[in-house]
Amino acid sequence: MAILEVEHICKSFEKTEVLKDISFSLEEGEALSIIGSSGSGKTTLLRCLNFLERPDSGIIRVCGETLYDGGNSFSVRDADIRKKRLHFGLVFQSFNLFPQYTALENVMLAKELLAKEQPEYKTGKKEIHEEIRVLAEELLRQMGLSDRMSNYPHQLSGGQCQRVAIARALALKPDILCFDEPTSALDPELTGEVLKVMKELADQKTTMIIVTHEMAFARDVAGHVIFMDDGYILEQGTPEQVFEHSHEERTRQFLSRFTQG
Repeated sequence: MAILEVEHICKSFEKTEVLKDISFSLEEGEALSIIGSSGSGKTTLLRCLNFLERPDSGIIRVCGETLYDGGNSFSVRDADIRKKRLHFGLVFQSFNLFPQYTALENVMLAKELLAKEQPEYKTGKKEIHEEIRVLAEELLRQMGLSDRMSNYPHQLSGGQCQRVAIARALALKPDILCFDEPTSALDPELTGEVLKVMKELADQKTTMIIVTHEMAFARDVAGHVIFMDDGYILEQGTPEQVFEHSHEERTRQFLSRFTQG
């Protein structure tokens, strides 16, 4: 069964339609790449999935549970939205680390805030904190940052900061890990280290949605590719179908820019 089902999502900002009848599904353990020109709606789609923006209409289901149904107009409480967001981990292009916290503290923070909301926190505070710390250390080790745990963001390279951000997203154990152009703020020589981590996550069958301009990565790592243009999904399929046998002239035009030279 699909872990994520998106049906007929639409989103406008004032009179500008940004997402137009978006429908797709994602299987558990699959990596999905979303490609397309700037302004095609890729980031807005991710923000709608993460409830950072609210779609105007459509349905979003995760693990069979309807998280959003535009046909039901009742208002959703902030606490409910926070809960729905936990299904998704989001890695931003600009890292969004807290500068006053170390790498380890950045990874632990959200998990600790959530733990404080649980009734058992008062009695088991010390054990819960230790459990969160052990998980955060393990995630940073997986990211190749075991010697950087006590460093602050300003003491880390862009690639290291992005790997801390990936560890932070994984700490909440989301159903789906989302990346919004995770390498676009990095120098070319630092891009490889982040893509390597993402490839390892894909090899471990982490369910991922990756908005990216790294075409080789989209082609070689993702199991499914969506090409967006002007708010529509113009084409979707396996990497081979989209990259080698695309049906749409617009897709071929877009991809030709990456194959030339």
